[in-house]
Amino acid sequence: MSKVKKPVLWVGSSKSDLMEMPAEVVTDFGYGLYQAQTGAYPDIAKTLSGFGGASVMELKLDHRAGTFRTVYTVKFADAIVVLHAFQKKSKSGIATPKKEMELVRSRLKLAEQLYKEWKHKKGKNS
Repeated sequence: MSKVKKPVLWVGSSKSDLMEMPAEVVTDFGYGLYQAQTGAYPDIAKTLSGFGGASVMELKLDHRAGTFRTVYTVKFADAIVVLHAFQKKSKSGIATPKKEMELVRSRLKLAEQLYKEWKHKKGKNS
């Protein structure tokens, strides 16, 4: 029995940013997003705090080239929306840098519009 997979929508440069990461990181994050698509909780995920609940998730991976993160939301019923993918540059602490958090917040707002447009197009094609 196959699981239903939600489509993945990408905000801003998140897809190209992810694809520029080392191949092993892309593979692991791809599998994490696949797990999210099927409704599973990815092994490398944690809830990103500051967003009022568990609707924004962060995939984290330490690699020999550095620490990488991909942030997505499960806020929408019919899709997984990837908000941001980046290499963590800060060497102090494990917290997501303020600049990256601000970008995630702005892209979460953009995701609302992207999702509405996607749903509208999907409805027309049904």
